[in-house]
This record gives sequence, C-alpha cells and structure tokens, in this order.
Amino acid sequence: MPTIIATVNVNGVRAAAGKGMLAWLAATEADIVCLQETRATDEQTRAALAPALADGWSLALAEPEAKGRAGVGILSRRAPQEVRIGFGSKEFDASGRYLEADFDDVTVASVYVHSGDVGTPRQDEKYRFMAELGAYLTGRGGEFVVSGDWNIAPSELDIKNWKGNLKSAGFLPQERAWIDELLAAGYVDVVRRLHPGVEGPYSWWSYRGRAFDNDSGWRIDYQLARGDLAARAKQAVVERAAAYDQRWSDHAPVTVQYR
Repeated sequence: MPTIIATVNVNGVRAAAGKGMLAWLAATEADIVCLQETRATDEQTRAALAPALADGWSLALAEPEAKGRAGVGILSRRAPQEVRIGFGSKEFDASGRYLEADFDDVTVASVYVHSGDVGTPRQDEKYRFMAELGAYLTGRGGEFVVSGDWNIAPSELDIKNWKGNLKSAGFLPQERAWIDELLAAGYVDVVRRLHPGVEGPYSWWSYRGRAFDNDSGWRIDYQLARGDLAARAKQAVVERAAAYDQRWSDHAPVTVQYR
C-alpha cells in the first residue's frame, strides 16, 4: 500500500485550527502528518485538534519546554507502535524540537530546527542543535524519514531572493553545508529529487509585503528519507493556498507519496 506523509509548520496550533487547519485535516489523504511549532501544551494541542482526534487521528506530541515556543507532533491514521521524544540530548530533548514514531518497519520523525539570528546566542544555539542532531541522524539506519521545518534553504534554487540573503540565517554556508553532510551520509531530499532543477517549490512566505502573492518564498520544509523508502517517493507537492486570505499558516503543507 502507498504511504502519504505530510509535514507542516502550523505557526501555533490553536490559531491554525481556527483558520482552516481542521478543514485541511478532514480533506487530506495523508496517512501521517508531521507538525512543527505547535506552541502549546499537550492539553492545549489536544483541545485545538479535538475534532480531528474524534475523527480517528492519533496524536503523539513533544511539548515545548519554553512557553509559546517550538513544539512538534505526529498525527497518524493509526497509532504508532512506539514514540520517542528527542535524540538523547541533555540540552534539547525537552525543547519540543524532535519526535519520532515507529510504524511497522518505517520510522517517521518530526523536526523543528531553530530559525537562528546571525551574530546572536540564538544562532549559536542553532549550531549546537545541528551538531547533535546531525550526529544522531548520520548514525541511524533502516527505513527512516525525518520531516519538518529545517529553517535552512539548501541551495540557490530554494530561496527566491538568494542574493539578498547570503548573510542571513537560514542561508549561511555553514548551515547549507550541514544539509550537504546529511545528504552525503545517505539521506535523500525527496522533494528536490522529484522537482530537479526548478526554483522552489517554496513552502514558506513572509507575512510582510507581498511575498506570498509574488511567490517570493523559501523552501525550508522538506522530507529527508533513507533506505528503500527514499527510492519509493513518487510524488511531492507543496499545498500552497489558492489565495493569501486562505492561508492558515505562513508555511504550506509539503506532502509526499511513497509507493
């Protein structure tokens, strides 16, 4: 049977649920949906998603330690066999930035990498997270896909205004080299493989100005797969809203169908 995995930064699950996320969940064909930046407690998240849970979705959560920041989750049509929060990091396992769940022989992870800010402690924290997560991911094997908001545009094709962002967090050489290291370690950026040589498809647009209307975006939400699962990816779409006022997040769901 095919498996469809979607990932989306909801930019606050309570706000997203009130803007259209619940209708999207009711309509999606996805089997698994990875969520980032829930910015809510477990109780608040379950309350916001109560209609979806009543419809049969199962929810696993990594609640953020800091109030109103981060938080990741995994919605699935059937409950996973096992759920693990974090990747063995003393600093970051309670931050609500990494969660993985086992579904038979496939493990699905939801990740929310820091946005960072050049020249500040926030960027230093992002680099520490990347170093620990990278070591964990490169040591993994088996059928595995990690989906989420990486807050890194890997190449010039992945950001509309790349020339104006050469010194911006999310497009720094060190950040992009880190993604290259994951790819060299055996991961496949399945969205890029299915959309070779094209600009985008972008998944995030600033709320400022006319970025969405002009499709001046960043491709920072993607799925990195390894094992046979990577070769099974056959279709990837960014579910961009038809109009600015129909958005329920500043990110769009990125949905991949695996054979």
